[in-house]
Amino acid sequence: MRLIHLQQEHLAAIEAGMAECDAQIAAQARADERCARRRDLTGIGPVTADAVVASVGNAAEFKNGRQFAAWMGLTPTQFGSGGKVSLGHISCRGDRYLRTLLIQSARSSVQRAKVTPAEKATAEQQWIVQLSARMSYGKVLVAIANKHARQVWAMLARGEAYDPEAWLKHPMVQRA
Repeated sequence: MRLIHLQQEHLAAIEAGMAECDAQIAAQARADERCARRRDLTGIGPVTADAVVASVGNAAEFKNGRQFAAWMGLTPTQFGSGGKVSLGHISCRGDRYLRTLLIQSARSSVQRAKVTPAEKATAEQQWIVQLSARMSYGKVLVAIANKHARQVWAMLARGEAYDPEAWLKHPMVQRA
């Protein structure tokens, strides 16, 4: 009985230490403007925002969002011969911790998109629901994580806040 009580005390001490670390990370994320802007994305919390800002440094070193996503291992490998390029499996190279955090944020985005009524859903949530109807769950998560990585790159490289309507400004979007 005494051993069980000691283990319970040890577990309580570990949980208190984790809560203290989470509070410090949340305070750091609130204090840093770059982290605060990242948290506007659905599914991105203080831990993910802080980890991205701390790991990436200067996002402008990447040419575009695809290079940033490839650095994290969220893009398919490319093979080419004779001018024909074919895509393979997701490379899973790069920063494993950031990739894991973005996959977890994608899980959160899928859950939120599925419970949001269609009339209140954002364009991204509608895209997620449509994507999940035609693809497997794992592929949906990687696609959302890839999209979030590209959005994070754009916000970091350009110093902008999250704009959910930014896709409307793209020249290829057909408007009614």
